[in-house]
Amino acid sequence: MNKNITVLSGDGIGPEIIAEAVKVLGRVGEKFGHSFAYTYVDIGGCSIDKYGVPITPEGMEKCLSADSVLLGAVGGPKWDIVPQSIRPEKALLAVRKELGLFANLRPTKLFPMLASASPLKESIVGNGIDLLIVRELTGGVYFGRHTTEEVDGETVATDIMSYSRHEIERIGRVAFETATKRRKKLASVDKANVLDTSRLWRSVMHSLAEEYPQVEYCDILVDNAAMQLVKNPGQFDVIVTENMFGDILSDEASMLTGSIGMMPSASLSSGTLGMYEPIHGSAPDIAGQDIANPLGTILSAAMMLRYSFDMAAEADAIESAVDTVLNRGFRTADIFTPDCEKVSCSAMGSLVAELI
Repeated sequence: MNKNITVLSGDGIGPEIIAEAVKVLGRVGEKFGHSFAYTYVDIGGCSIDKYGVPITPEGMEKCLSADSVLLGAVGGPKWDIVPQSIRPEKALLAVRKELGLFANLRPTKLFPMLASASPLKESIVGNGIDLLIVRELTGGVYFGRHTTEEVDGETVATDIMSYSRHEIERIGRVAFETATKRRKKLASVDKANVLDTSRLWRSVMHSLAEEYPQVEYCDILVDNAAMQLVKNPGQFDVIVTENMFGDILSDEASMLTGSIGMMPSASLSSGTLGMYEPIHGSAPDIAGQDIANPLGTILSAAMMLRYSFDMAAEADAIESAVDTVLNRGFRTADIFTPDCEKVSCSAMGSLVAELI
């Protein structure tokens, strides 16, 4: 197959980790007879520096015309002072909206050889963690109306959270379909005891549950979900929730594995176009030092092969290579322990590529 990938390296460690994912994809292409062509587009702070906006219209068009998009990371303290309307993160929201990326899939898997890196006791994580958070990505408070105004001599800020039935139904269906391909368990997270949006969410999810009798379904309030992720993460298979709750819970879940640098993600549309990225930030404090962990980005590339390109065997090959590298004791600085061998970002990418 010939596939065109738009690459958004971004800021901080973005270019370093993206380079390793591209290295691994190159190896996949050689081994499986595929051709991957890359178009590089500036996004985030580096685009603000060059063009005055976090992504240009031309850059957005290149994302829309691609078979898939691979993203590194955006932002950093350097751009904290720019106007809110052109903050680096605005580019991510714009790309998600323009590409119709309404479903964010964030797997949390604790590799057995990294169990000691988890902040939880072995008695809790000993049976392993393998869960997937399905987060609605283009609705809710992040895309609502935001105002700051003076009311009776006092500054008042307002953020509007809203959801329509069709927005909830389409993300709910993704979650149920995903659960049928895993362990057939789905937990829907809301705040139905307080929020109208959550009450609608719960109503729609209950209707969908009738269509999937083979899936064990339950509702859980977001505060209880946060507690249960720490108390007993092994109880979860697939979790589905709205945008803000998903943002918070997926970051909490990522730390159960001991390093946010290990976690990939996929943002999907109703078609095959998707955007794939590690869930960590740009880490400007370690940028340019070749010490970042590229595995989250490499595993994101594997998700791209699986979900956008229908290349399951190729995705399996990457995931197996990562597993082997870790089993052989190679570690980047963030997951290093004294009994292992510390390697650089580029060396880790090369090790994974060699095992494809």
